[in-house]
Amino acid sequence: NVGARVGDGITVTVGPLDGDEGFFVRDDGPGIPPEVRTRAFDRGYTTRDEGTGFGLAIVKTIAEAHGWEIEAVDAEGARFEVTTEGGPSLPRTESAE
Repeated sequence: NVGARVGDGITVTVGPLDGDEGFFVRDDGPGIPPEVRTRAFDRGYTTRDEGTGFGLAIVKTIAEAHGWEIEAVDAEGARFEVTTEGGPSLPRTESAE
């Protein structure tokens, strides 16, 4: 559950990668330390007592089923980039804001 994971006051943003090669999901929380980033998608890996370690592993499995790649990248907050080269991406839309 994203709400339970990121907490109150955290904003989650989804948008296209440059060049329409995929999309990103990011938040403005504390981020993911480099030593955790390398294992974040490992099935059963968690840094939380109440975590199962299945959430990001499932996300990776779904991405790979579509022929996509996903990685946690160095950024302020957590940022995941999904490369969809040749596959479907997010359509560009104009915000009403």
